[in-house]
Amino acid sequence: MSVPASKAELLDAISETFGKLMPDLARVPAELARTASLDGHAAGTMMSPADLVAYLLGWNEVVLKWLDRDDHGEVVDFPEAGFRWNQLGLLARKFYADYRDIEWKELLTRLSAANARLVETISSRSDDELYGRPWHGKWTKGRMIQFNTASPYANARIRIRKWLRAYG
Repeated sequence: MSVPASKAELLDAISETFGKLMPDLARVPAELARTASLDGHAAGTMMSPADLVAYLLGWNEVVLKWLDRDDHGEVVDFPEAGFRWNQLGLLARKFYADYRDIEWKELLTRLSAANARLVETISSRSDDELYGRPWHGKWTKGRMIQFNTASPYANARIRIRKWLRAYG
């Protein structure tokens, strides 16, 4: 899939990658969802399918927070308050912990709801706002959204399909 360069392409990329991911996640047996059997987001660590969903949910919520803060003229903490770009493994572990006590089906429901909120907020924005100028460094708002939604969805699908072949 090519890199989105417009609102329509961004929405298509999110819809396509999320639409392919969710049926695969639905195939994960709830009793195995917390088994740490996937390579983690930090080198040398392991994670569970639930941690993978927590990671996606965490990033979706962060992107929504970025957009909300920007809409209100507030400073946006990239990538997240208290974290730097070279600490993404630590941020991933924070996401795992944030959602550790949530049941598998509820995690999937929350991920779907966060995705729907993202689609809604992206839909309300113009191509110019999303792709007309840099937002963080050289990256446009649309590209920052894509980096942290459609791309991780595609990566997660590869991981979970491999896991399903081994464990599902």
